[in-house]
Amino acid sequence: MLRLTSRVPGVLGALRRYSSHAAPTTKMFINGEFVESKTTEWIDLHNPATNEVVTRVPKCTQDEMQSAVDAAVAAFPSWSETSIMTRQQIMFRYQHLIKENLSEIAKSITLEQGKTLVDAEGDVMRGLQVVEHTCNITSLQLGETLPSIAKDMDTYTMRVPLGVCAGITPFNFPAMIPLWMFPVAAVCGNTYVIKPSERDPGACMMLVEMAKQAGLPAGVVNVIHGQHDAVNFICDSPAIKAISFVGSDQAGIYIHERGSKNGKRVQANMGAKNHGVIMPDANKENTLNQLCGAAFGAAGQRCMALTTAVFVGESKEWIPDLVERAKNLKVNAGDQPGADLGPLISPASKTRVCDLVQSGVDEGATMLLDGRDIKVPGYEQGNFVGPTLLSDVKTDMKCYKEEIFGPVLLVITVDTMDEAINLINENMYGNGTAIFTTNGATARQYTERIDVGQIGVNVPIPVPLPMFSFTGSRGSFRGDTNFYGKQGIQFYTQLKTVTQLWKAEDVSHTKAAVAMPVMK
Repeated sequence: MLRLTSRVPGVLGALRRYSSHAAPTTKMFINGEFVESKTTEWIDLHNPATNEVVTRVPKCTQDEMQSAVDAAVAAFPSWSETSIMTRQQIMFRYQHLIKENLSEIAKSITLEQGKTLVDAEGDVMRGLQVVEHTCNITSLQLGETLPSIAKDMDTYTMRVPLGVCAGITPFNFPAMIPLWMFPVAAVCGNTYVIKPSERDPGACMMLVEMAKQAGLPAGVVNVIHGQHDAVNFICDSPAIKAISFVGSDQAGIYIHERGSKNGKRVQANMGAKNHGVIMPDANKENTLNQLCGAAFGAAGQRCMALTTAVFVGESKEWIPDLVERAKNLKVNAGDQPGADLGPLISPASKTRVCDLVQSGVDEGATMLLDGRDIKVPGYEQGNFVGPTLLSDVKTDMKCYKEEIFGPVLLVITVDTMDEAINLINENMYGNGTAIFTTNGATARQYTERIDVGQIGVNVPIPVPLPMFSFTGSRGSFRGDTNFYGKQGIQFYTQLKTVTQLWKAEDVSHTKAAVAMPVMK
């Protein structure tokens, strides 16, 4: 029996590797073992707070990626035939190991991605909840039965695994998004190849190490690294039956089209422009605090960040108070005490955010708070942008039409909720929205009329817990089956229907029946 330790041995080693003056390399994980790549092409991974190189990530060779798929193919027959109770027990052990190592994983996330430690722990926790939900697989994977559908005939369905599946994850949630993918696929009996973001793969490497310790057999989960060639490999590999992707619009559209053309199932969560509607009857203090947290937390690098505040009627008088709250947020390296938001992932991301803010000013928006020139003592080389607010924003401005993905809140004022609803429904995205009100009838009308997949009522970031599913819609999602929850189980399984006939007279009948059978 596996002995659960308070810390996975390799996790501490993975953290200690960054103390070396020479940048170490990130390994692959193939057939249950960490393997050094033989590639000649490497990607330097920088600490976003200092821009110091902390590790080098390989662009895996075609042969190395093929070996990962081969391992998954070889592991599938025995894993798919492993009893569902055994798979459930592995997930029980796995969720315990993640919980025991949560702070260590969070440290890796802060080092590589930049978010604050408390936010990094939240990243892990939301993924852990998905793993905990997979422990209910004995109920989640139930089929359906209809006995006596005709005389002596029964029909039943069963959910069976697809085979080898693959995941491509973004940089902004290096623990949560991998945990949306391979644990759900594996508990359903599939094997997996995952490509974590080349910008912060450390958390994923820790997670697969823990999965191995929890008892996941060799080859069930494999990790490759890279950029465009790795994505194309996953889209084109004949052995891979399904692809899960979270990331940008451009990549998501490409992966959905290329993967679908190759006959694969694809689920792709993409960009967003999430609106928060503030009604005059809302609880002012709570609403302003919620807006600040949802807009500026994680430096705005969330697909569910509340990026646009729509003030209705007299609530626009609260805007100066919102600015004051934003000014009080502390910008610092993610591992520093009291930090509210850390750096952006890269210098290029900082440049893009700043350029989009400037485009808003150039097109007529009013700068209420400018965080572009913020200096963080001791971290002068970091990719920091402080909380930024633009008001008088119009829907034809570039800063509104594009996802900024930084700590920038756009402010729009309207006279009525009808105007707010129309404005949001005309936007191409449908990931998330929130309304702040104390009136139940207002909330009901909003939730019924708004064309957005995930709605919060006094909840600024309405990401569903894993007993439901992540249901972004319209321009924010491609595919027909969403992530985790019941939808996730459906994505990673296919229905097999059995219709069986056992004639009562066959108990003693010895002569072959040659007449055309008639159903009754």
